[in-house]
Amino acid sequence: MITDTLTVFSRELRPTLRNPFTIIISMVQPLVFLALFAPLLPKTDGGALQWFVPGIVVMSCLFGASMTGSNLLFEIQTGSHERMLVTPLRRPALLVGRALKEIVPMFAQAALIVLVCLPFGFDLHLGGALIGMLILAVFCTGLGALSYTLALASKNQEWLFWTVQQTLLFPLLLLAGVLLPLDDGPGWLRTLAAFNPLRYVVNAERALFSGDVWASTTATGLVAAAVVGVLGIAVGVRAMRRSD
Repeated sequence: MITDTLTVFSRELRPTLRNPFTIIISMVQPLVFLALFAPLLPKTDGGALQWFVPGIVVMSCLFGASMTGSNLLFEIQTGSHERMLVTPLRRPALLVGRALKEIVPMFAQAALIVLVCLPFGFDLHLGGALIGMLILAVFCTGLGALSYTLALASKNQEWLFWTVQQTLLFPLLLLAGVLLPLDDGPGWLRTLAAFNPLRYVVNAERALFSGDVWASTTATGLVAAAVVGVLGIAVGVRAMRRSD
């Protein structure tokens, strides 16, 4: 299983390494949000960037991982996925290897976003940021697995994948408090946000990027990321085993 997973992981990662410019292209939208929203945020004790940058890092993970199922959808349409199914590779490895591949672009994008923000006064606490990246890697793996599951369910209806993905993307983003704080929002909005696991991940990243490793939000963010990771892999493996 480990060997098969590594085989699939390297196969999926190879195109990204051959053309790393795709990582930069995928960062355009997060950087636009960073440039247009950060100046509008109220000044805080740590500065607007200290609050906003961790959220943008999570947003880049959300955008990237949620769209990865489109790659599998393309392989299904071209017959490449069918050829993979008849190989000796274990079917769970076909999903897990793909999901783990999402960690590499996520780390690269996070590093580039932080490097862009450092000259503008962003204070990076490296130890906390690395822990935050590990939590985000777990979340990103589960989210990528769910995206692949959606692709398998939409194999005969490509429009269904994009409809579901786009319908869920921005409510999850806004209810996580990435762009604007939710503390002063109406009660119904804060209630909805309480059921959004992305919100807890964002709060954990903000604490960790500020160097507050032992904050209570760190533990809740880790639990939320673990739930998404385990659930995503479990659902994805089941869908891949039933793939035909």
